[in-house]
Amino acid sequence: MMSTDRPMTSTSRAIRRGFHYVRYAALAVSLGAPVGLAAQTRELPADQQIIHALNRLSFGPRPGDVQEVRAIGLDKWIERQLHPNKIDDSGLEAFLARYSAINRSHDDLLRQYAEELRERRQMRRDTPDAMSGADSVAMRRQRQQRYNLTRQVVTQLQSSRVARAVASERQLQEVMTDFWHNHFSIYAQKGQAQPYYLNDFDRNVIRPRALGKFRDLLGAVAESPAMLWYLDNARSVADSGQPTLSGPNARRAAAAPRGGAAAMRRAARRAQQQQQQQPVQRQRRGLNENYGRELLELHTLGVDGGYTQQDVINVARAFTGWTIQTPQQGGGFVFRPQVHDAGEKIVLGHKLRAGRGKEDADEVLDILARSPVTARYIATKIARRLVSDTPPKQLVDRAAQVFLRTDGDIREVVRTIVTSPEFFSQQAFRSKVKSPFEVVVSAMRALNAEPDSTPRTAQMIAYLGQPIFGHQAPNGWPETGESWMNTGAILNRINFGMAAASGRLPGINVRRLPALDSVRAASRDKQVDVVVANLLNGMVSPDTRAVLVSGEHPMLASAAKAGVPDVAAASEVVAARAAEAEMTAASEEMRSTANPRRPNQNAGGRRAALQGRPVGNLPQLTGLPQIVGLALGSPEFQRR
Repeated sequence: MMSTDRPMTSTSRAIRRGFHYVRYAALAVSLGAPVGLAAQTRELPADQQIIHALNRLSFGPRPGDVQEVRAIGLDKWIERQLHPNKIDDSGLEAFLARYSAINRSHDDLLRQYAEELRERRQMRRDTPDAMSGADSVAMRRQRQQRYNLTRQVVTQLQSSRVARAVASERQLQEVMTDFWHNHFSIYAQKGQAQPYYLNDFDRNVIRPRALGKFRDLLGAVAESPAMLWYLDNARSVADSGQPTLSGPNARRAAAAPRGGAAAMRRAARRAQQQQQQQPVQRQRRGLNENYGRELLELHTLGVDGGYTQQDVINVARAFTGWTIQTPQQGGGFVFRPQVHDAGEKIVLGHKLRAGRGKEDADEVLDILARSPVTARYIATKIARRLVSDTPPKQLVDRAAQVFLRTDGDIREVVRTIVTSPEFFSQQAFRSKVKSPFEVVVSAMRALNAEPDSTPRTAQMIAYLGQPIFGHQAPNGWPETGESWMNTGAILNRINFGMAAASGRLPGINVRRLPALDSVRAASRDKQVDVVVANLLNGMVSPDTRAVLVSGEHPMLASAAKAGVPDVAAASEVVAARAAEAEMTAASEEMRSTANPRRPNQNAGGRRAALQGRPVGNLPQLTGLPQIVGLALGSPEFQRR
């Protein structure tokens, strides 16, 4: 579909063809069709194989990457990426050392959070009338400082995610880390402690296991405070009618199935009477099915995984007692037997005998991790991410078989997929639409940008519709192209391209690109040739080339007719609306802090959604920067 074309000489013809660009972009997502029977050899030419691998197994090529992979050999480069611990990443580690908040120990951060809770309780005891004006000002200042630390943790965590994707030499690990963060999606605004838990989740749970064994990853996620808190399992305890592992009830729980339901109820009542005075009993709320349901539906078997509502209930029962220590104790995972449902359970046809503790949930995780249904579900999702929106059945079958044969070895599943004929097929080439995260990161890599330690780049990703750790539902961001491509999204991506080319993002300077130095005084056609060669790998449609040569984009013209005269004004309009909504969210958050018993449930969501403000007023671009900006907004660059 994409081919080179000789330069256009007629501006009117360029504009006319440019209008077809809109139709081309809007329909581009239809390219991700299923691949048919795979050939036994790779269909793509050698250089296209390299470009394809760099777009799928990394966040896009940097200047010189194609030549480097060609010199190493593509298969050796892939094998190297499959073993990230053997790749020197000291340059990135030195950059990450500048993050002051997220580099603090988890215990240190939780201790500070515990101090915040203590002070908040003290504030509730102190009535405003009892404080002087100076005391009130000091209290507000302390509250703002605490809020600033929490916000610093969130922004640094988001910024570091982008920086790693931009600058890490371990690109496949970063791609798979992003994949698993989306698979085990967690919302950052679920409670004020969640940012602290998320820092540990990213650093110690997801990243080191991104290419390891799926069972290890699944277990680490299940025990992570971030997931326990997000899906409410930290508050899930045995219903009052069920036996627990407490005092004499432990023995009765084991014998309960033989004694019948009456014996179980008597044992439960005695246990409840004995534990009435314990603090944990005052917090009992009963069984919570949230994590059990999402574990089956989203994390392992999939929505059509063959489980029943009774399976959901019994999985939730198996995970009772899996909770979190208090922040003062370190905020880590802890199993509390006194609130665990110790009755018999049947999960997916497997009987979990009564009288057991933590091993109930451990066995559930074993059952799920070894299920052929899980193998196919995970293989499908990885193939969807790396190959096409509708991955070929033959490839998924082979990847699922590898998953089962290797006891869920993610590295081997990925190797099977990325060395397959289907991966290197013509139909897979440039068939995936980039997510906003991929658009921004790939642009920074293409422009040889330095990683950004400020929140700015992460805010731009949010502006394009994908705030990092900002998806409220546990199903994660879409992995298919149609969810990202509509008229508004395309216009925003064009605006982003112009912003990046104008130098409004930290670390980007178009004038530093060596490939452009020799054509600053060249003709427009020659400049377009060089930009196409370096940013679009030499492959461009006639419609896109017409836009680059003319410098006139039909969607920007349409925006002007709609009352937004240019890219600069569009940015100002959206920025003003975002600022107004941000102030509203901040006011609601302050009211929530002032009255903790009535928290505002929507302020956090608005703040997450509005985090990404546009870059403000942009200059009118001409020459090479304009060509670069339009190229970054082109359909070719929006695909990988």
